[in-house]
Order: sequence, then structure tokens, then C-alpha cells
Amino acid sequence: MNSGLVRAILAGIPLPVLLIGEDARIVSANAGAEALFGSAIVDRHHVIVLRQPALLDCIEGTFRHRQPSTARYVVVGPSRETTYRVQASPLEGGGVLVVFEDITDMETAGQMRRDFVANVSHELRTPLTALIGFIETLKGAARDDAAARARFLDIMEREAMRMNRLVADLLSLSRVEAAERVRPTETVDVTALVKAAIAALRPIAADQGATLEFRGEDTPIEILADPDQITQVMHNLIENALKYGAPGEKVTIAITREARDVSLRGPAVRIDVIDRGDGIDPIHIPRLTERFYRIDDHRSREKGGTGLGLAIVKHIVNRHRGRFRIESERGVGSRFSISLPER
Repeated sequence: MNSGLVRAILAGIPLPVLLIGEDARIVSANAGAEALFGSAIVDRHHVIVLRQPALLDCIEGTFRHRQPSTARYVVVGPSRETTYRVQASPLEGGGVLVVFEDITDMETAGQMRRDFVANVSHELRTPLTALIGFIETLKGAARDDAAARARFLDIMEREAMRMNRLVADLLSLSRVEAAERVRPTETVDVTALVKAAIAALRPIAADQGATLEFRGEDTPIEILADPDQITQVMHNLIENALKYGAPGEKVTIAITREARDVSLRGPAVRIDVIDRGDGIDPIHIPRLTERFYRIDDHRSREKGGTGLGLAIVKHIVNRHRGRFRIESERGVGSRFSISLPER
């Protein structure tokens, strides 16, 4: 086969490909391979170009045994690692064809699934362990102790409710992620939804000695939205502000119309939920929307948090083609802002 035809065939393959001759030198490389290893690799010995021991062992094994073999090839970049699955195949005449398939997204997704299962297992293990322990105690030493039985049952109820909240949030997150690529088509009055959420949560605020203040636009503002999801966003943000804001302080919910939001490229409505708590260390802010990420595990669990609320908010805002931003200053408080495109 002439070299021109070989180059044409390799150029038509969408993955990085190297052709190594029987003398162990690189005979040809397509554009993907040159982008990965450099443009001056043809006629060079493959050991000098490829370097990584696992990959070299894979190629040497194919040369020696004339059987296909696979390996992993990892490229460390400035912001992330890229992982390739490498397939080395023997060719007639003694050469080896080496194909690189980028599996970074696949591996990232797999790691996310493993982390998710580990986090869920961890979150459920603590209340389940507590329930099992109290059940064993009630069946044994505390069988006839009315005071201990009442105390243990209260704790068991609290732990069971915690598991129930976690399962409910997991189901909610699953539903939101499933519909994230489907843009809402219902026209709703976002001002009315925000006011309804405030009204529903005023009793909870009153129980904590806090007040909810509405500020800004008081006229109907129509957007394309899922009313249940926008209500869920408001409940999550306001409840967070009540949980982690300073006791007895005011929580402000403000609505502002913006003639043009640069990131949304058009008119938008901005909703701010502002608390006056301790504030958040800037190091935590980029990770607050990650599943199960908590600044203070013990405090969050004590207040009934599942670590999923802000992840749900982020996915809902993404579905509405909006923007979610968190600003905070230590000792002053935090501002959680969502911007949604107007119709």
C-alpha cells in the first residue's frame, strides 16, 4: 500500500491514530495524533514519542505476540487529566496500528456514580445505625423503662424523618436532571410564585424569631417556567437562609427586572435571597452546588439538611436557561441570586 493512500485512510479516522512500522519507527500519523504528540513524529522511534511504560508494554506485546492489546494513556493538562483507551493491533507486514480513544467523560461519569453511591450509603448509614441500636435497646434493657422508651422513640422518629427527607431530595434531583434538557413552555407570573413561597414559609420564620421581607418589583412578571420547580427553588433558598442566617434576623427576598442581562443576552428577572448570618468562606462557594457538599456536616445534619438543596436549585435554574450565583462576606451574610430570562 503506497504512503499516500495510508495517509488518506488515517486522515479519515476521527480518532488519533499512529502507524508504527516493523522497524519500530512511526510511519504515519493523522491530525489527531499530531495534535496529541506533536507534528514532527513521523520517522521517529515510537519509544521516544510515546514514553509511558504501560503504553510501550502494550505496543511491544503486540509486536512480539502479534495479538491485539489495550492500555491506558493519560495526558496531564493545565486544568485536567485526559484519559485514552489505546488499542494496538498487528498488521500484515509486521507493523502495528495504534488507536487512541478519549474516555475521559466516561471515566468521569463512572467516578461520579461511584462517589454518589458512596455518599448516599454514608448518609443513610448513620440514621440506620442509630435506629438499629435503639431498637435493640428497646427490645432489651429499656423494654420496661417508659421514660427511656419515649426519649428513644423521639430520636428514632427524627432519624427516620431525616432518611425520608434524603430519599425525597434524591427523587427530586433525579426528576430535575431527567428534565434538564427540556425547556419549560408554561407562562407563569414569577412575582406571584415568590410571594406564595414567602407566605408559606412565614410560620417557619416566625417559629425561629425571624422575619421575611419582600422587596422590589410588585407587579406581575411573566416568564416561561415550571411553576412547581420555581416554587421548589424559592423554598430551598429561603429555608437555607432561615437555617443558616443569624437567629432572629431578617431574610430579604428581592425581585429586580433587568433590561439586559449580559450572560442571558436579553431582559431578565433577578431574584435575590439575602440572609444576615455568619457568611461563607470564599473557598467553599464554588463547591456549594455539589451533591452532598457541606461546610459543616454536623451543623447541617442537626438542622435537617441533606446536602442536596443547592444542587437541586442549580439544575432547575439550568433547565430554565438561567444563572445561579452565590456571594458572601464573613460576618455580614450571604446573597443567593437567580436570574431567569423574561419572555
